[in-house]
Amino acid sequence: MPALALADWLRSLPDDRMAALLRARRDLATPPPSDSTVLATRAGTPGSIARACEQLDSATLATYEGLVVAGADTEPVTPERLAELLGDEPAPAGLFELALAWDDPDSGEIQIPPGARETFGPFPAGLGDSVPALAGTDLDGFDLGDDERALLRKLSAGPPIGRTRDAAADVPLELAETPVQKLLARGLLVRRDSSTVELPRELGLALRGGTIHREGELAEPELPVHPHGQSTVDEAGAGEAMELLRHAESLLRAWSDTPSPVLKSGGLGVREVKRLAREIDVDETRLALLAELVAGAGLVAASDEATPEWVPTTLTDSWLSSPPAIRWMTLAQAWLDLPRLPGLAGQRDEKDKVLAALSEELRRPNAPMLRKRVLATLSELPGGAGVKSIDELVAHLAWHAPRKGGRLRDEIARSAMSEGAALGMVALGAITSAASALLEDDPHTAASAMADAMPTPVDHVLVQADLTVVAPGPLEADLATEVNAVADVESAGHATVYRVTEASVRRALDTGRTADDLHELFRSRSATPVPQGLTYLIDDVARRHGRLRGGAAASFLRCDDEVLIAEVMAHSVAADHELRKIAPTVLVSPYPLAELLDALRGAGFTPAAEGPDGRILDLRPSGRRIPARNRPTQRTAHAPAPISEDQVSAVLAHIRAGDRAATTRRGATVRLPAGGGADTSATMALLAQATREQREVWIGFVDSHGTATQRIVTPVRVGGGILEGSDNERYPLHRITSAALVEA
Repeated sequence: MPALALADWLRSLPDDRMAALLRARRDLATPPPSDSTVLATRAGTPGSIARACEQLDSATLATYEGLVVAGADTEPVTPERLAELLGDEPAPAGLFELALAWDDPDSGEIQIPPGARETFGPFPAGLGDSVPALAGTDLDGFDLGDDERALLRKLSAGPPIGRTRDAAADVPLELAETPVQKLLARGLLVRRDSSTVELPRELGLALRGGTIHREGELAEPELPVHPHGQSTVDEAGAGEAMELLRHAESLLRAWSDTPSPVLKSGGLGVREVKRLAREIDVDETRLALLAELVAGAGLVAASDEATPEWVPTTLTDSWLSSPPAIRWMTLAQAWLDLPRLPGLAGQRDEKDKVLAALSEELRRPNAPMLRKRVLATLSELPGGAGVKSIDELVAHLAWHAPRKGGRLRDEIARSAMSEGAALGMVALGAITSAASALLEDDPHTAASAMADAMPTPVDHVLVQADLTVVAPGPLEADLATEVNAVADVESAGHATVYRVTEASVRRALDTGRTADDLHELFRSRSATPVPQGLTYLIDDVARRHGRLRGGAAASFLRCDDEVLIAEVMAHSVAADHELRKIAPTVLVSPYPLAELLDALRGAGFTPAAEGPDGRILDLRPSGRRIPARNRPTQRTAHAPAPISEDQVSAVLAHIRAGDRAATTRRGATVRLPAGGGADTSATMALLAQATREQREVWIGFVDSHGTATQRIVTPVRVGGGILEGSDNERYPLHRITSAALVEA
């Protein structure tokens, strides 16, 4: 039987090849098989074979399919017959490595497990069942019409069956009218039932020229590349990464101010996508990607309210204060492990319903594995080399793993290239150094590589006469904080333009900065002369700023200028906010201080907030935050954990020990009574004898998984319900079912 032949073949493999097999086919090692026979049985199951086939490239898979067509699951097939079917040199090496097939060391004949046939379905290679009587049939010897030949060619391309009413009854050739009736009458088609016909395998092969695949179908497709310098690729990627970080920051700040509602079905509504896209000046596809990234990184989550909203978490503040390379690494790692397809957002499902960003409809568990395959393929190219065409890359991936990823494989590959480019992990069709390091699970090197590729932060700005401030590159962190405090972004990009206005200067003064601080900022950090207009603006706002001060009473206003107090009391804002005078220079209100100051500013006054010590306070809200959620580790959610070397060694030792026990000659076997509780003196006497004489003993026992197995043990002690062996293994006596001395 083939299963026994596979067991013998596995038993003959050296340890290094067995270890490689266990690493490649993780499912074979769990739970540890008791011996090679159990391992062979497990390796021959259709489910295990199907999983292993996902690792095969097209040429190796075609070889396996050829073995199925040749019937190698029932009798050995010669390499010559296999080459004849393939029309090319077979590639069985990958099959041997995965124990999907095995060969006879003397004849070279190849066999496969019976379960392999189920892996390829009822029509392997698109060919029908065999009709041996048709072997060697020459179709040129038949007087076939064009319509009959066309039908045969169509069925030969696969699948080999067709449904037709013409198969209802046998019709003599002289009475046949349709192509199906004529071919049935000639015996060139086989009736499966009253409405189905099938083209026999022998005729299908003859119509294909004797091979199961057309010429050229098995050749590995070329992957043309453009040569680039690695530094060029890294710099281009870093530029995209900086832009992505800017947009992600804008989205987080927008959600801090105005969280978006969560749809009843989950996700982010179309209107909110459009609003946010306009607000941060990106298209809707990029907005969906940004939303998925910040949510995947745990920076945003749905609040636990009656009406939930998408709100930044407490991780957002630390992320915003981190260096750019660290912020990039957080988003890039989240993308690598994201079991979702952001690119599907905005598309419609089979019910014509729009797929919403952040919804469950975008979940694709295979996405991380396929995404990493794309990057791994790019990393195998020479440094800096970029693919010329995504279509060619998709074809390359499909050839190397045609059964891996299913129908989403090509879509995920295309998405990985576009999303990777947006993240700065791919640039000019090549992988960046930072992405390569992240792919190798080296975040420290990844962050360093991205930091090196990013533009060096500049320590100066260019102040212009129209009160705009130009940042000629990314600003140093402290300078960026100061400029953002006193100016508003007017246009962003590689060179950011800020504008200084009365409101922005007042905002800076509200945070406790003085006019002298602002003058010193522009004097020391501007590479161009500071225009007088900016100096006058700062001085004018500072002169008026803080003359009127507020506190909490719920709130109060105080001012040394009684005339200004009178102006406030004469304004409608006094009545609206129930201001009353408690002293010539002090007013109080039951309204919150922040609300009162906003109303006064809207009325044209310029108040400032103060604390109990009289110092100016910054009352601007920092935005909503909710507790960060514990994100599940997603690397193991979509792929089994790799088996460790220690596990491989332990499983291999377990198998070898079982093989030795199964093939060892032994004397009379002493069996323990079923159910326990009976006299076990004979067994104990045998084990005691083996201990005294230091002889090997064969034991049969049931392991902790409930599996019956056998071992060869040299006992060193029997007692306390335990048999201890010289290999430091301990065998509970109640699990031992039989024992026998090993004969020399």
